[in-house]
Amino acid sequence: MPTVEQSIDVNVPVATAYNQWTQFETFPEFMSGVEEVHQLTDEMTHWRTTVGGVEREFDAAITEQIPEERVAWRSVDGKTHGGVVTFHRLSPDTTRVMVQIDWETESLTEKAGALVGADDMQVKRDLGRFKEFIESRGTETGAWRGEVH
Repeated sequence: MPTVEQSIDVNVPVATAYNQWTQFETFPEFMSGVEEVHQLTDEMTHWRTTVGGVEREFDAAITEQIPEERVAWRSVDGKTHGGVVTFHRLSPDTTRVMVQIDWETESLTEKAGALVGADDMQVKRDLGRFKEFIESRGTETGAWRGEVH
């Protein structure tokens, strides 16, 4: 099972970075391949993605969410994957966002991509777009401060 681990430092307070990350429906604005995300309940999201010409739809459950610390998820149907995003206060105005994603490769293209590190590069580029998105705004588009355990 391939694993991607990437991080980026963003020049916003930890609350701002965390609050934006909880706005799952904005993910298509900075995550390539994510066509749309719908927040169905506090703990369930529905995703439509297109990666390498392959369109997929799946539901993902939020398994843990602690304000300003972490958001973890796992798929509940479709492609098997899960992950966690953690938020680390480096200074009052700088936050390290760390992402770990684990998934089952299905197609030969996905297996080849994992072997050459294409997935790592994609997550790194997406984190760069998140940095540009949140720093250019200077504030989050919304926030959900509830907890999931």
